[in-house]
Amino acid sequence: MDFSEYFEPVNINEGDLNFDYKDNQFLNSIELLEDQDVSEFNIAIIGVGEERNSYNIGCADSPNEVRKYLYRLISHNSPTKIIDLGNLKIGATTNDSYFALSSIIEFLVKKNVLPIIIGGSQDLTYANFLGYKNLEQTVNLVAIDSKFNLGEADEEIDSNNFLTKIILHQPNFLFNYSNIGYQSYFTDKEEVELMSKLYFDAYRLGQVQKDIEEVEPIVRNADIVSFDVSAIRQSDAPGNKNTSPNGFYGEQGCQISRYAGLSDKVTSIGFYEINPELDSNGQTAHSAAQMIWYFIDGYNHRKNDFPVGSRKNYLKYIVNMHDGKNEVVFYKSDKSERWWMDVPFPSHNKIKFERHVLVPCSYKDYKTACDNEVPNRWWQTFQKLS
Repeated sequence: MDFSEYFEPVNINEGDLNFDYKDNQFLNSIELLEDQDVSEFNIAIIGVGEERNSYNIGCADSPNEVRKYLYRLISHNSPTKIIDLGNLKIGATTNDSYFALSSIIEFLVKKNVLPIIIGGSQDLTYANFLGYKNLEQTVNLVAIDSKFNLGEADEEIDSNNFLTKIILHQPNFLFNYSNIGYQSYFTDKEEVELMSKLYFDAYRLGQVQKDIEEVEPIVRNADIVSFDVSAIRQSDAPGNKNTSPNGFYGEQGCQISRYAGLSDKVTSIGFYEINPELDSNGQTAHSAAQMIWYFIDGYNHRKNDFPVGSRKNYLKYIVNMHDGKNEVVFYKSDKSERWWMDVPFPSHNKIKFERHVLVPCSYKDYKTACDNEVPNRWWQTFQKLS
């Protein structure tokens, strides 16, 4: 793939990117697109200034604004090879932009290069999702968002209804969707009921904030992560037309991003809806830059301990339920002390759903099973596989 046809390379001699960078700053630990073999890198940063289907006009200018702060952060001093591909050339129509982005993501994921997308509007998640359609696998999508982004099936796609397009896409290769941080006053009761009927996962903001560490197994099960900056409270991230007084704190956004980076399964992530026109002293762009920094920090500390194949090196716990006929099997990594649950499935579905047999979980799920209750994560996965 000739990336020069798709991207405008970053020019660090223009505008706010023109800065006296020190040797230990982020920019000097990455490469900018020239004529390199992109498949030799671990991570690729992609700016996408697409906002035509957005209700947050102004977010198209965010990629370079985020870079301004990201490039000035201290480098990670790690062997991870990162390239910034620049800004995607916007197509004549939004569908052209979607097609270009999905083609690029498909290429990168096949080459084991993890794309970090700096949007642009959140409907680009749909293009990110389409990048997996030819990979012959079902995928899990996790969104950090105050809303579900559902709409009517016949509506034109936009940043408020893109999830409907993903759910209804044929062929259907979405296995699970998880929302982290939805707020009840933005969410219709029928939408919550729909999530339940589809066996999708939805976690209210208050529920998550009580125990932010429970987010880790949720994002550990994701292939795609979509982060809407409006999920961050207005005082911490004012640069968004849809921002709210309530939401995650900025440091919680960084913590969630690091969890996503730590996951061996996450193969793409996007940060969306940053609007420099509404920002205050670059606060939102700076927050997004720090979230990206923490995602990369998590990536640098991946343990490669997802228990595929032989599980003999993992601690195995078998919890017999009160009826004496059923049991829940847990595995614990000796590398990271993270937990997984083994979920049985019908043999005729083995090939299609084999990746989803082991469900990331927490010690709290193990304790729930010890109390003779089936963990909710186990039950929802079992329902999908049945």
